[in-house]
Amino acid sequence: MAGRKKKEASRLSLGALGAAGMGAVMGLRALMREKVSFEGRTVLLTGGSRGLGLVMARQFMEEGARIILSAREEVELSRARDELERDGGEVLAIPCDVSDRVQVEAMVAQVHERFGVVDVLVNNAGTIQVGPLESMTEEDFDEAMNVHFWGPLYTTLAVLPEMKRRGWGRIVNISSIGGKVSIPHLLPYSASKFALVGLSDGLRTELAQDGILVTTVCPTLMRTGSPPNAYFKGNHEAEYAWFVLGDSLPGMSMNAERAARKIIEACRRGDAEAVVGVPAKVAALARALAPGLTAAVLAHVNRLMPQDSNTDRHRGSESETPLTRSWVTKLTRQAAQKNNEEDLLH
Repeated sequence: MAGRKKKEASRLSLGALGAAGMGAVMGLRALMREKVSFEGRTVLLTGGSRGLGLVMARQFMEEGARIILSAREEVELSRARDELERDGGEVLAIPCDVSDRVQVEAMVAQVHERFGVVDVLVNNAGTIQVGPLESMTEEDFDEAMNVHFWGPLYTTLAVLPEMKRRGWGRIVNISSIGGKVSIPHLLPYSASKFALVGLSDGLRTELAQDGILVTTVCPTLMRTGSPPNAYFKGNHEAEYAWFVLGDSLPGMSMNAERAARKIIEACRRGDAEAVVGVPAKVAALARALAPGLTAAVLAHVNRLMPQDSNTDRHRGSESETPLTRSWVTKLTRQAAQKNNEEDLLH
């Protein structure tokens, strides 16, 4: 009888522990999925002067957030700030090269002085080099890693102390589908975006205990208007042509405003990851389920692409042809005008 009572008590204890554990898991899930308002919050966006960064800044501002824009180009930065202020936003624009830790720390100190703590950090600054491996140099890989890996790390480390002190924060790292599937002729870009995905995933697991939720974003091509400001090597006109055509086609690329809304909603919920756009979701799934087949398909695509080992670097705006100025690229050119990318179009 005593033994039976002990077994029953043991089963009850295990049941209670199981229920408590399940409750803890459900509570943790609820906490991790807590939706927040950005009204009155301070949002720092790197690469915020144009393209996706500027589109997100507009949408955060519509919710009543205070906006800090950071970018290297002061003229573009001033123009973006002026636009947001005309629309009633509270904006601080700070020139900063995120690959320089000293500049990053000075920027965050300036934000603290003006607005106090950073509530939301969006690591969006980016660069892109397009061309075959033979045309790339170590400097191209260094540049991509400095902007896409070291930049997000420096900004994250700079805002973390205050976020930890308050026990709350949101960090969004804009990677790419190129950070999950390495696309031909984008090797420095893809390698650095893979590194950012690893960093972002690791930050997520280590910072959740401090109330800081990190979201890794892997979008498809977005029509932000950025191709004229990207860099092209090898046969630069041919490389620019395939890149800007893909950026302009609705089936291949995604409207920037729609993508920004999805990213902001993922940040609001504190999602671990947001793969944005159908092409990105299909590519990520294919890579996960059939990596060998995916690699074989991409190898075939690579054989169809321009092959030239010329290491000279040209901006997209210097690589225009009649085809890339035609109606086929109309959507990209419209986005460039709208999102502060237009200076280099002429």
